[in-house]
Amino acid sequence: MCLQRGRCHFFLIEKASFIPVSNSTAASSRTKPAAIFWDMDGTLTNSEPLWAEATFYLSELLGKRLTPTQRLATVGATFDTTLAICADNAGVTLQPGDSERYRARMFDYVKGLFARKLEIFPGIPALLQELKADGVPMMVTTNTERNVADAAITALGRQYFVDTICGDEVPAGKPAPDMYREAARRIGADPAECLVFEDSATGMRAAVDAGCAVIGLPEDNQVEIPPEITEISRLRDSRHLAGAKATDVYEWFAKISAGQ
Repeated sequence: MCLQRGRCHFFLIEKASFIPVSNSTAASSRTKPAAIFWDMDGTLTNSEPLWAEATFYLSELLGKRLTPTQRLATVGATFDTTLAICADNAGVTLQPGDSERYRARMFDYVKGLFARKLEIFPGIPALLQELKADGVPMMVTTNTERNVADAAITALGRQYFVDTICGDEVPAGKPAPDMYREAARRIGADPAECLVFEDSATGMRAAVDAGCAVIGLPEDNQVEIPPEITEISRLRDSRHLAGAKATDVYEWFAKISAGQ
């Protein structure tokens, strides 16, 4: 795994098997989530700066670079939404075939950035390992499309996750709730018994609308956090998860479930 800036070394790991969690089992263990769903970019990996770089690159391909403020609207968004924002900024009317062409160029650019610069946030591998050892089913739930996300998932460690869902594998990506509803369905749990970690307003909205408990990990104060979200700094003196233990996660989930 890649724990610091530099080249990440990827390895392939078979998908772990899992047993669906029944509603009765989840209900009997209220303080422990039935499952944890992790956004990837900006939550597990420090990839948002890389996506920002790629988004600026896309906007320049269309003829006019986004401002940093305009770029914030693309955080956590699908590619089509990002392309539309860039095209509107440049005054470009998209033509048939443009989406596929620009997608290929942007994603090739992102893959190169991931190969050279992808970082995993401090403390994440240890926390994932502890939660897995304690039998908590976990999934990666990312708007990033599969052909780009796979390299980052592999760098994180596929052995931690019972499954993964990418943005091109659901009817509608975030902020639609489809991804989180599908994740809960695969686990066999009520969404209300599942905990989600998200960094973007788009992802937080998707998880809330799916009925999940949500902990927000906003990068900074510019992120508009939905009012239903429990922001991480309300639970601990940090914006990040470095040093967090499985018992901390269970305590946070219990507080959110109790409406505290």
